[in-house]
Amino acid sequence: MLSLAGQLLTLFGIGIFVGFINILAGGGSLLSLPLLIFLGLPSATANGTNRIGILMQNVVAIAGFHQQNVMPWRISLLAAVPAVAGAIAGAQLAIDLPDDQFKRALALTMIGVLILIVADPSKRLRENPRPLTGWRLLAFVIGFFGVGVFGGFIQAGVGFLIILVMALTGFDLVATNAVKVIVVFIFTIAALAVFIMNSHVDYLLGAALGFGNALGGYIGTRYAVRKGHAWIRGFVIIVVIAFSLYLLWDSLS
Repeated sequence: MLSLAGQLLTLFGIGIFVGFINILAGGGSLLSLPLLIFLGLPSATANGTNRIGILMQNVVAIAGFHQQNVMPWRISLLAAVPAVAGAIAGAQLAIDLPDDQFKRALALTMIGVLILIVADPSKRLRENPRPLTGWRLLAFVIGFFGVGVFGGFIQAGVGFLIILVMALTGFDLVATNAVKVIVVFIFTIAALAVFIMNSHVDYLLGAALGFGNALGGYIGTRYAVRKGHAWIRGFVIIVVIAFSLYLLWDSLS
């Protein structure tokens, strides 16, 4: 077991890498959440602690979009309402699950998200967004409630689900990226509040991870191509497969 100083340094370094990956390819929480569990935190506490890093990184991302004058508040707030309701339910479900069952659910979810990473739903995003009316509005609200449940429960890979919902309801890439960071920021506050009320957050470890996430995200926005790099996505896929197999083995042993 690492000393406290060792854990803080490890999480800060992991946070930089995760923040960088999130900008380049997405799915960084698929790495940080299992690593918090591997450091010895109970699953619920690892889940709650991971939200601090996500929150801090999204503050940096929102600031970046604000500088570019790309802030679709109306659509984002419309998406955030069902997402917050879903996130509260999802976070409580995560807290209520025993450790072994959560590890199993996380492993299976990671494998499912890998399919989304490979499928790359951003390819379905349109050049010209369609009006959000009728069945598209209904699908949008239901879709973001599901996004919230998933985000509150595990969070890892939720960005790919948001891209999928936005693609299926007719949005373009610019709106999707901005909506994603705003909605994740808002529903993460709600989910984090549930974990805090149930005493499942390690603030010190979360701060180390969060500062690393913010720095990595900043570096990524300065040096990255927005669509990501194939080698990083491939690396994420390999590591996630290894982590998911280990979590499955650990939960069944």
